[in-house]
Parts: sequence; C-alpha cells; structure tokens
Amino acid sequence: MAPAARHVTVDEESSGQRLDNFLLRELKGVPKTLVYRVIRSGEVRVNKGRAGADTRVQAGDVIRVPPLRLSEPGAATPVPAREFPLLFEDDWLLAVDKPAGVAVHGGSGVSFGVIEQLRRARAQARFLELVHRLDKETSGVLLLAKKRSALTALQAQFRARGTGKTYAALVWGAWPSRLKVIDLPLLKTLDAAGERQVRVASPGHGGARRSITVVRAQRPVGDCTLLELGLTTGRTHQIRVHLAHSGHAIVGDPKYGDFARNRELARGPLRFTRMFLHALELAFDHPADGRRIALRAELPAECATLLDSMQRP
Repeated sequence: MAPAARHVTVDEESSGQRLDNFLLRELKGVPKTLVYRVIRSGEVRVNKGRAGADTRVQAGDVIRVPPLRLSEPGAATPVPAREFPLLFEDDWLLAVDKPAGVAVHGGSGVSFGVIEQLRRARAQARFLELVHRLDKETSGVLLLAKKRSALTALQAQFRARGTGKTYAALVWGAWPSRLKVIDLPLLKTLDAAGERQVRVASPGHGGARRSITVVRAQRPVGDCTLLELGLTTGRTHQIRVHLAHSGHAIVGDPKYGDFARNRELARGPLRFTRMFLHALELAFDHPADGRRIALRAELPAECATLLDSMQRP
C-alpha cells in the first residue's frame, strides 16, 4: 500500500510563518529542493487549496503534506544532526558559537547549514529560527529563537539598532590610527558568474545603502593589524568590503581579499585556510524580561595560534 498523505494543523506559535519555512521545520532532514518541488506541483494544500511557498499560514490552517520519497534520484544528502558549542540557552533563546566554513542555512549550492542541522538534532523542538545571519566564512556568536514571539522581538531590536555587535578581524598592513569610522555606501550586484558581489558605490547612487563601520580598537601583529569593529548598520559583507576598500583586506578573505598572500598563508606551516573575521560579542535585551544579555565567543584556536606565531620575533 502506498504511503498516505498526512494533515498537520498550524498552531499559534507558527501563525504568520511562510509555508516553505513551516514545511522545512515540519519535515526535518528533507532536502529543500524536494520541499519546493512538492509545493510547486500542488501536492501541498492549505485548507484543501493550492498555495505558494510565500503563503503565510495561520493558526488553525490544515496543511496537507504528501508522502515524500527521500531516495529519489538527485535528492540531496540527508541533513546530519549536529549540535554546536553552546553560549546561552533558555526557554526563549539559543546562542551558539558558529565555526568558520559552515553556512547558517542551506541554499545557493549549500545543502544544509546550522539551522537545518540543529533542527535535526533537536527533533522535539516545536520552533527554531535564525534571528540574524553570519557569512559562511565568519565564526562566532549566532543567535536563534525558540519561540516566534522571541524571534519577532529580537529582529525588531536588530532593525532598530538596539543590539551591540563586536567583531574581531585581522587585516593586512598597518591600520591608520586616524581612521576610526568608515561611512561608505554599499551596493549589491551580480558578477559575470551570477555570484553576489558587494562594492562601495559613489555617493548618491540610487541603489546603494548607507553603511557605517566603527573601528574601536587595534594593535599591530607582525605585518598585520588586529581590529575590533562595531556595526552601526548591518549590510551584507559590510565589514569585508569596507576594510578591503580602505586598503586593508581581511586575512584569508576568499572574495575581497589579497589572494596571493592568502595562498601563501594557506600553504605555510600554519596552514591557515579560513577568513580571520569573528563575531566576538553580541548584546541585546531579552525578549521576555528586558534584561540586557551580553554574549561572547572567544577567538577560535586557529586564530589565536596565528596571532601568537605572528607576534613572535
């Protein structure tokens, strides 16, 4: 007998969520490509009617979920269950120390990321969503919500710039002490291969957005400089592009960096193959009681080892 479709009723906690995100959470471990395929085909129904991936489900809606064959040719590798180093957890929030080289979510050629692996590891969790994002190459503090009310409250804080974000970056060359604020508009574009690219735009460019990075601390490390940076705005690749445009690209940056020097470092005795950008601290008001929470992820071992080796005579 062929497996039957099942019907899932949307609860209050999931009300207002997009259909695709609801299904991705409901169908833990199912490849994204397969989820979008059954939505497009009309096999997924909301209250007996067809619906698009961007449909907002409401409490009480009944979702028809078709039987899925994960062994279909071309199906992606199943998502592995994985926990990450824990920085904070309560009934509302979860904060982890994301390693470099791991995407925060699947997409754009990435089968799965932190959120999919955590959902797989925490199959009993009714709700788990990213509050914000970090680049795949960036390590450090990553915040997730365990309740929809926490998600909306925290995202509102991020939009209102009520959070405090501090990053550590090692850049090539001697950073000029007079340069404490970088206020340059950024523009998203696509390169010839269709990959996302961000660049500094001329003032007044219609598609550019004002972007401000604050350099708060620095010290020389060999022929590099260790910077501590704050974000007044949070644009895509903001720190990476601002620093590269200033003539001091981040060590190991595979997109905007000094490729020849990065290659030498990767082939050298330390085999440093990542980008030296780390989300060091994140401060925010707890969505339940308003108390200020300050989280810190110490520099990863490979970054600390690189600094130590470069400081030796």
